[in-house]
Amino acid sequence: MATFFNKAFTLAAVASVMTSLLPVAANAAEVNVYSSRKEALIKPLLDQFSEKTGIEVNLLTGNSDALLARLKSEGEYTAADLFLTVDAGALHRAVEADVFQPVSSQRINQVVPEHFRSDDDHWVGLSLRARPIFYSPERVDPSQLSDYLSLADEQWNDRICIRSSNNLYNQSLVAALIEHHGADNVENWAEGLVENFARQPVGGDRDQIKGVAFGVCDIAVANTYYFGHMLNSDDAEEKSAAEKVKVFWPAQDSNGTHVNVSGIGVTKHAKNIDEAKQLIEFLLSEESQKWYAEANYEYPVREGVAWSETLQQWGDFKQDDISMDILGENNAEAVRLMNRAGWR
Repeated sequence: MATFFNKAFTLAAVASVMTSLLPVAANAAEVNVYSSRKEALIKPLLDQFSEKTGIEVNLLTGNSDALLARLKSEGEYTAADLFLTVDAGALHRAVEADVFQPVSSQRINQVVPEHFRSDDDHWVGLSLRARPIFYSPERVDPSQLSDYLSLADEQWNDRICIRSSNNLYNQSLVAALIEHHGADNVENWAEGLVENFARQPVGGDRDQIKGVAFGVCDIAVANTYYFGHMLNSDDAEEKSAAEKVKVFWPAQDSNGTHVNVSGIGVTKHAKNIDEAKQLIEFLLSEESQKWYAEANYEYPVREGVAWSETLQQWGDFKQDDISMDILGENNAEAVRLMNRAGWR
């Protein structure tokens, strides 16, 4: 008899403990993010969001194409609520792969200009990176520079450093040029550009900037936020290299300097949609947008947010206001065109 009551008491105690835990589990809030952005460049903001809202953020980082493939294979069983990536072309591929769902938010639409959002509300831009021309002030008079198409001029023979054609940032630049100037003209331009390469494309954007600093080439095309990180680097050699290079804003008399976005969308099979929307809205807050400018040297997508001191040093510039959707739509044609031109 005693044994029975002991067992009954034990079971009742366990049940009581489990019952006390149920409200906590039910109220626990989380959001799961797949991100091709490196952890150091996004996690500080995610931690701030968790501290502010109590919503736990689970972050998985990796290559954009690999994460997209994972989303597709996981299907309805995916844990991901949000997919964040760093190029409009990559966002377009995610839309084509049907891994996003449209999310309507008046708050988002109020703070993000239309051309930095998907037409169908599948994704929204979070931050901007510009892709200008970098030059050596010792070997290049900036009056010689004008727009992207001028990089095919004979005066730049053997003087240009740029990444390969498989780089998403270059593909998006060419996609924008196709929209503005037509595929035939851009293919002729790409052929002339290849003739002007100082070396076969190698390395990342920092390597192109270093190429100018070390005299391998006289001009390069790269994203500004890499330059910002170099100027503020703890690596003395990298900082010194950046200090030998200047920024030129191309196409100021026409379409404006090419810009691209990092962006985010809610996955088709998201389980935590409300939390996902809250996170997106937090990343578009003035506080977060200011962080992008100060910590990562990216431009805010939200108007009216102060630029960091580093960004201000480069001066204001006219941005190309082409729809980011077009960069994705023209991506395949851009890649074929670049390959035909011999851009490897």
